[in-house]
Amino acid sequence: MGYLEHKEKAFKEVRCAVITVSDSRTPETDTGGKLILKSLQDSSHTVHLYRIVKDISQEIQMALEEVAKFEKIQAVILTGGTGLSRRDVTYETIQSLCEKEISGFGELFRYLSYGEIGAAAMISRATAGIYQGRLVFCLPGSEEAVRLGMVKLILPELGHMVWDANR
Repeated sequence: MGYLEHKEKAFKEVRCAVITVSDSRTPETDTGGKLILKSLQDSSHTVHLYRIVKDISQEIQMALEEVAKFEKIQAVILTGGTGLSRRDVTYETIQSLCEKEISGFGELFRYLSYGEIGAAAMISRATAGIYQGRLVFCLPGSEEAVRLGMVKLILPELGHMVWDANR
């Protein structure tokens, strides 16, 4: 079966969770999280859970475990905690929990970022994987990075990836 046949089987609506990882963001100041929510809703996907958690590995893990209790949720999009500072632990946490890595996501994200911000793109540790049958995407916290990841990578393939991961 080729790519076009796979795309035909893609889910038209994906049930999602959005998690912002930040020590400083609030629901009012969470521009990246709000952009993810709006992007998903504008693309006919639904959001069943939205959380802001601290940049602490245990909090990120507890949020993912909460998501896993919702059998309906098929994909999780996290924003924040993907940089190089000591406080940025999203990458390590997600990598340790996922059964599979979707390495092409991070590679493509950095490639596209390079076109926008140059060599600083290498600092991003955007990643994706599969956790308990759910797609998990980790985007940087900036609004520009969220827009890039959502528009260029996640939204065009989300339904297809959910279908493929669950067959």
